[in-house]
This record gives sequence, C-alpha cells and structure tokens, in this order.
Amino acid sequence: MQHVFVYGTLRAGEVNDINRAAERNGIAMPRWIGAAFVHGKLFDFGSYPGLVLDAQGARIRGDVYEIDDTLVLVLDEIEDVYPGVEGLFRAHRLHVDVDMQDARASLDCLIYPVSAAAVQRMPQIEGGDWVEHRATRP
Repeated sequence: MQHVFVYGTLRAGEVNDINRAAERNGIAMPRWIGAAFVHGKLFDFGSYPGLVLDAQGARIRGDVYEIDDTLVLVLDEIEDVYPGVEGLFRAHRLHVDVDMQDARASLDCLIYPVSAAAVQRMPQIEGGDWVEHRATRP
C-alpha cells in the first residue's frame, strides 16, 4: 500500500476518477485519506491540468488516497508515464500535509507533476483547484 496525491482528472467525479480506474481494473478500491494541498502552479491544458511543483507557489488543492501498489501501473498508464520515456507527466514522491478528521499528518505520496518547460504557453489556473476551475470556465 502507498499514498497518492491527486489534483486533476484523477479526483473523484472527474474523467479519470481514481475509484473508477481501480474498479475497471479489478483492483481494491482506494481509501480516501483526506483533503490536502501542495505548493506550486497549476496550468490549464484544456481537458486536464498540469502542476509545476514550487515551494514558493500557491496552494494547489487535491486529495490523498491510500492505494494498492498494483494501481500505480494503472495510474502510470493514465498519465502516460513509462520507464525510460520522457513524457509530459512524471512520477514524483513528495511529503504532503493531509487534513484527517481531527488531525493533520505528513504522508509520503506519489504525485504526477509536469516540467516547468511544458507550461510555457499554457494559461495558469488561479485559485489552485482544477475541479472548481473546470466547472466555472466558459
């Protein structure tokens, strides 16, 4: 088991919903741990966002799940992350502060950011929440 921070289309109710991805592949359902934020800049790629991690950046909203290790391969496929292949997204590990009921915990999470070079002509998402941004854009 491991933890993953999802900030875009892998969030619940979105096109690549992590729960539906697990169900489609016969993998144990992810367990929602809590809402969380990382620091960076969020960009609009049209049908999905891209996150550039930046400790001095804005708070980017997401969710942390505990997942079965076999789900990582499915998430890698969704994000087009393959060993030895340079793509838009990359698998990265980051300690994320998670709000859990009456406590806060720092968990080591898998996250899929993009490189700063990939966002040069992309509009930045103000507010740091993909779901809110997608729902309110024209």
